[in-house]
Amino acid sequence: MTPTGQPDQAGTPRSTDQAPGRVLLAYFSRPGENYYYGDRITLEVGNTQRVADLITATTSVDVYQIEAADPYPADYEKTVARNVQEENDDARPAIAHPLPDVARYDVVLLGCPVWNVQTPMIMRTFVEAVDLEGKTLHPFVTYAVSGIGRVESDYARLCPDTVFGESLAVLGETAQQARPDVEAWLRRIGL
Repeated sequence: MTPTGQPDQAGTPRSTDQAPGRVLLAYFSRPGENYYYGDRITLEVGNTQRVADLITATTSVDVYQIEAADPYPADYEKTVARNVQEENDDARPAIAHPLPDVARYDVVLLGCPVWNVQTPMIMRTFVEAVDLEGKTLHPFVTYAVSGIGRVESDYARLCPDTVFGESLAVLGETAQQARPDVEAWLRRIGL
């Protein structure tokens, strides 16, 4: 396990402390060129990862970063085009690392950016491949203009046997300053 919040080489979730966890934080984030108040900015760390880092700094969770086997381009427009194609194809992009065994977790914090008002298709790959039945799912997203979009309804349709808790939506441009919102959300959901 690595100290940076990345899964180890085998994709094993990284624990933020030594105690066995009952909470899994799984997230997908894309660095590179991103939307920024109508313009573009290049990010070394994606907005969703910034929010995930705030969560791990506040509470004890195990962390699994969802990474595409075929990484998304750093170029914003190329990523948008690929996302549209994946949506049109109803694709399930492959995930780079072995998936976590979620059996020991009661709660899953599931983070992603909002792309085209919905979850990126790789998130569908993830939720369809792990057994979330009976788990409590708290989605969190970063977005540019759509708020949480259709993310909650996407997950409700894809995970009908999952208990849905409160979601968190963070404007991507403000992700670095979102600590108060993240801490308040974690308190509300009992973490």
